Order: sequence, then structure tokens, then C-alpha cells
Amino acid sequence: MAQVLDHPKAAGPVSDPVTPAHRVARRKALLHWIAVHSLGVAAALFFVLPFVFLVLTSLMSDQQALTRDLWPHPFEWANYKKVFDTPGFLTWWKNTLLYAGLGTVLTVVSSLPVAYALAKFRFRGRHLSLMLVISMMMLPPQVVVIPMYLFWAKQLDLSGTLWPLIIPMAFGDAFSIFLLRQFLLTIPDEYLDAAKVDGCGELRTLLRVVVPMARPGIAAVALFQFFYAWNDYFGPQIYASENPGAWTLSYGLESFKGAHHTDWNLTMAATVLVMAPVIVVFFFAQKAFVEGVTLTGVKG
Repeated sequence: MAQVLDHPKAAGPVSDPVTPAHRVARRKALLHWIAVHSLGVAAALFFVLPFVFLVLTSLMSDQQALTRDLWPHPFEWANYKKVFDTPGFLTWWKNTLLYAGLGTVLTVVSSLPVAYALAKFRFRGRHLSLMLVISMMMLPPQVVVIPMYLFWAKQLDLSGTLWPLIIPMAFGDAFSIFLLRQFLLTIPDEYLDAAKVDGCGELRTLLRVVVPMARPGIAAVALFQFFYAWNDYFGPQIYASENPGAWTLSYGLESFKGAHHTDWNLTMAATVLVMAPVIVVFFFAQKAFVEGVTLTGVKG
């Protein structure tokens, strides 16, 4: 009896055997993991494959483009040089940078004070003003395009330029105002009150306290506006179509296809060059962009 008790196997803890129920649970967990990640991979491929097709086609020869061959042989890197050598392409780049860059700065600078007033000031008609801003968001731009064109083209003689698209951004944007207002509501009023106690006026409070705390929201608004201006086709078509020297990349790309007809490899290469800056900007600013969009819905 003592020998049995002193045996090391008898003295150690008895491990529970793996039951069939445990095996079934593990199998279900594994299948669930595979199913979830398979859907994620399929969704990622759904969005990535068109871009991969675009890049591969841009590196093909004219005879190989849009054929059953999916892999370039050989890689025609000279297609991108041909695109840059296209007359007017660098001018379209400069115009797009001017339109998107200057327009983004003007929109942020003009929209932030209005959003700050709607979020933190208490005045009669504040809710009515907010409703007017929301109403402007619902108004399609095509509704006012005729009177706006007559004003800029006939009264100010600015047709054939991008200034009719840039100047209005200095007076605020309804969507940017609303988005910034929602973000500024998340900033506690105690910070503003403390700044005013220290002797800061409203402008100084806005610049020294609100702007540093609202960087994610400002980044989100800036990215939205930059992407809109960079991809805008409707505006340049209305105001700058008569002057090729004022075309942007989005509008010039349409004429690029017409100029090369069936040269889809060059058209795809031009498209990649148009998309590349937007992808790079979003890649480096995605953290601030996601944070800004997420926090705009915290308070109403």
C-alpha cells in the first residue's frame, strides 16, 4: 500500500483527458477564425485587385494591354516617361496642386472660426444658423451652377481660370463647418474658461487652446477637402474647359484618353500618377483622419 502511494505517478496531479466536447469546441473556434479571416481577405482582394490590374496594365506594351495576358512581359517603365512628356501634363499637375492646396488652406481657415462659434458661443439664432449650414449641405451644387457661372464669367470675367473654384473656399464650406463643430463639442469648456481667466480673448483662445486640441478634426477636414479638390471634375469642366492652360489632372486625364485613343497602357499610367499623391497623403495621415472622423460623433 505504501509503495503504491510513494509512486511518483500516483503522487502527481491527474490531468483531465481531452473530451470530445473540447475537441468540437476547438474545431468550431478554428473554423470561425478561418471564416472571419477568409471574408476579410476576400474583401481586401475585392478592393485591391482593380488597383493591381491598373498598375500592371500601365506597365504593358500597347499590343499587350487589355488582352488575356495579366502579367507584363517585358515591363514597360518608359510608359510613365511618355506620360510626363505629354504636352500640358506638368501644367495640369501645377494647377491641381494650386487648386487642392490653396483651396484646402482657405477652407480650414474660414470654416474653423464659424464652427467654433456654433460649438461654444451662446447667442440667439445659434440653432437656426446650424440648420442653415445643414441645409446648405443638402443643396446639390448643380442647382446653383448657372447663376454662379453667370456671376463669375459675366460679371467678374474669370472664366477660363480656377479662381471661381478657389475664391469661394475663403468663405467656408458647409460640410467642413459641420464636421469641425461636431469635433469642437468634444473639447471641455473648462479649458476655454481657464484660458479666459488667464486673460485670453476669443481669438487667442481659439489659436492657443482650441486649435492644438482640435488637430485630428482639422486634419480630417483638410483631407476631405484636399481629396475633393484633387478629384474634382465637374468644377474645372464648367469654368476651365475653354483654357487648356487651366486644366487640372482630373479634367486633363479625360482629354488624355481622347488624345491616345487605344493606348490604354499610357492612359493607365497617367491614372496611376494621378492617384499616387492621394494614396501617399492618406497613408501618412490616416491615423489623424480616422481619429478625427471617429470623435466627431461623440456629442451632438
